[in-house]
Amino acid sequence: MIDSRVLRTFLAICREGSISGAARHLNISQPSVSVAIADLERQLGSTLFERGRRGIVLTEVGQVLMRRAEMMEALLRDAEEAVALTRQGVRGPLRVGGTPGALVSLVPAAIGRMAQPDHMALHIIERSDVQLTELLRRGQIEVAVVTTGIEPPPEDIKERSIARDPFALIVGRAHDALGPTVSLHQMATMGWVLPHAGGAFRRQVDALFLAAEAPLPVDVIHCDSLLTSMAIVRRGPRVTVLPRGVAAAELSMGVLRAIPIIDAQINRNVGIRTLKDHQLSDLGAQFVAAIWANEP
Repeated sequence: MIDSRVLRTFLAICREGSISGAARHLNISQPSVSVAIADLERQLGSTLFERGRRGIVLTEVGQVLMRRAEMMEALLRDAEEAVALTRQGVRGPLRVGGTPGALVSLVPAAIGRMAQPDHMALHIIERSDVQLTELLRRGQIEVAVVTTGIEPPPEDIKERSIARDPFALIVGRAHDALGPTVSLHQMATMGWVLPHAGGAFRRQVDALFLAAEAPLPVDVIHCDSLLTSMAIVRRGPRVTVLPRGVAAAELSMGVLRAIPIIDAQINRNVGIRTLKDHQLSDLGAQFVAAIWANEP
């Protein structure tokens, strides 16, 4: 069995980029670090680093071990926090990540379904799709709430779609005369607010224009913050395209309006990603069950 202290030493080398940097970080001698890693490589029967002029480069085995070491570190951190929370009558911790729109669509309702007399420690962070996959692999989150169905997930990730929400043109009071339906072609010259290219949500937006055979807008403010995007639309003549559920609060208050798009009807799918062959904590399993309850 690998000594957890040696794994921490190995992680320090990965993060500092050198044995000498790890020694300084850990406040131990450089020979001690070298001996620990040499013993670890003998135990595993594999080389973990290739050493060059610019520092160390992880081998394939080293990359696999680093991911497991990061998971171990996260597990130990959560175990320590869980014990402290239990003493205070609090369940957890549960760490959830997600993209902004997917979190808005699924998480608030799920938390409402989880309401219980006891208390819980729930951490929610916003990240990009790529970052969320890495956080899952490192054990830094248990569940990722994301746009689904865009592309097959990696082999070590399990994806489940839960809800569908149609896209609509979202406008402010400056466009009270627009509607009751709209074509993306007639909106091509308008000023827009859209997410940056690269994320799953933007790829769905691009697919919407592609399905309508409409050119992508040129006059665009690129913004990944949903709150900021909706505020810009609410206070001026720019428009955006969002799933109705993402803008539900603003739509119900009448400060924004959703207009059906007639030349492209695309639903945005949202759901969760988790690590395959990884058992969720009790609180994580309850959270996932509460999200699944959203399914019609």
